Amino acid sequence: MKNRIKVLRVERDWTKADLAVELDVSCQTVNAIEKGKFDPSLTLAFKASRLFQLTIEDIFQYQESSSCIDL
Repeated sequence: MKNRIKVLRVERDWTKADLAVELDVSCQTVNAIEKGKFDPSLTLAFKASRLFQLTIEDIFQYQESSSCIDL
């Protein structure tokens, strides 16, 4: 899943630790989300939405996997 978390964090001049505190997660979780290695839970997505005052869709963009091949 693509996301704008890093851009939104940097625009506010927040560190990963600052954002982790605001979202009540670890710095490692913030790092994994920013790198696209972790998809947040719906609860966490709503927290981010409220924090940044944006819709979930404005922060997170779903990407379909192209790993399946039709036979």
